[in-house]
This record gives sequence, structure tokens and C-alpha cells, in this order.
Amino acid sequence: MFRIVFVLDIYNGIAVHARGGDRKNYQAVHLSSQVCEISSPCGIIETLNPREVYIADLNILQGEGKNKENIDELKSLSSKSNVMLDVGVERQEDADKWLRIADTLVLGTETASMDVIRKLAARHPGRISVSIDRKNGQLLSKSSDIPENPNLAIEIFNELPLKDIIYLDLDRVGTSSGMDIDMLSRLAKISCHPLLLGGGVRDMTDIAELKNAGISGALVATAVHKQVIPVKQLR
Repeated sequence: MFRIVFVLDIYNGIAVHARGGDRKNYQAVHLSSQVCEISSPCGIIETLNPREVYIADLNILQGEGKNKENIDELKSLSSKSNVMLDVGVERQEDADKWLRIADTLVLGTETASMDVIRKLAARHPGRISVSIDRKNGQLLSKSSDIPENPNLAIEIFNELPLKDIIYLDLDRVGTSSGMDIDMLSRLAKISCHPLLLGGGVRDMTDIAELKNAGISGALVATAVHKQVIPVKQLR
């Protein structure tokens, strides 16, 4: 079954709208949403009732440290949906506490080294997702042993007991600008793990294209808030 995963970006305890990876200019999601009148993360999840939710803690990802409101929301959300959590994990010792909250921990190439990815995948088989983070056409990574070429990166990740791989195109996040279906199809053929796309998904036609290309799922938010992907598709 193709997975349509709802995305919540949380900042200072509220859900915000992501666009183009510009984390400093996000606005409360209810200001532009056609399906939510509130920006409370728990309230949104209770309203939409998604099967899966991908949560990014922007306070941590922006280097601002932990925010108590965010953590309280995360703990509550974990009982309402299957949670994929991105908190910018950099160190192996940080993972255990987050896996007590989340079903799956997302390790992004932007923050996690290859060594940390390997060790955590071995320690928590089937509970780690790797996000191949790209912006301005380049792979974001602090680790020289993660190849710039996503094809080569996926070949390395094939060796690990991951839950799945996310191809996260930050330039397209929140833009409804479409996707490079040929490139994604090539990546899906290389990957031994389910491959999910984050960024650029416009509507159900795009979902059908992704499915036909061998992609296993998509991270969506903007298209849901615009009602071009029906809320029922999340359930």
C-alpha cells in the first residue's frame, strides 16, 4: 500500500507551514490551511486522524535547543498516530530517549554522520529512517563519507537494516512544484528499502505517478491543507 504520510513542522509548540526549507519564515499553519482552524499539533492530528505523521522539531533543527512545549506535544502525539520523528540527531546517545516517544526516528544526512547512522541502524533495526536531505541541488551533509550522488548514497544505505529512506527535496517543500519522476524512479530501482518522497507533491495525480514509478510513499502537508489531497487519503 502506498503510504501518504502527513507532515507536521512544530516550532515553539505550534504547527507551522513549511515552504522551500526556509525555516525562519514559517507561519502558523491555520493562517493558510483550508482543513484546520487551529495550529495546535495535537488538535490538528485529532481533526485529521492520519495513519502516519512525520514530525520535525524546528527548534532543535535550527539549533535553538529543546523546547518544552514541543516535547509535551510530541509525547501526546505519540499516542494518537504512528510517529516518524526528525529532531536532528547527531549523536548515538541521543536516540534512545526519542525512540521512547516515536515509532521511527529519522536520521537526516544534514545532521547525522555515516558512523552514527550505521550504529543506530544496527542497534534499532527497522526503527530508523534515513533522510537524504537536498537543497540548492546539493546533498546536505557534514559527513564526507556520505556520497554527494544520491544513487551512491542509497547503495551504501542498502547495507543497513533501515525501515525506509526519504528523499527530502527542501527546495520543493511547501511549493507544490512537482517532482523529478525519472530521477526518483531510478532511485527506487536502486534502493532495497521503501523510498519515500518529501517535497513538491501537488495532488493525487502526482501520488499515482509516484506509485507507478516504484516509490513507496510521500510526505505531504501543503496539498492536504489546500484540499487537493483529500484528508481521507491520510487515514
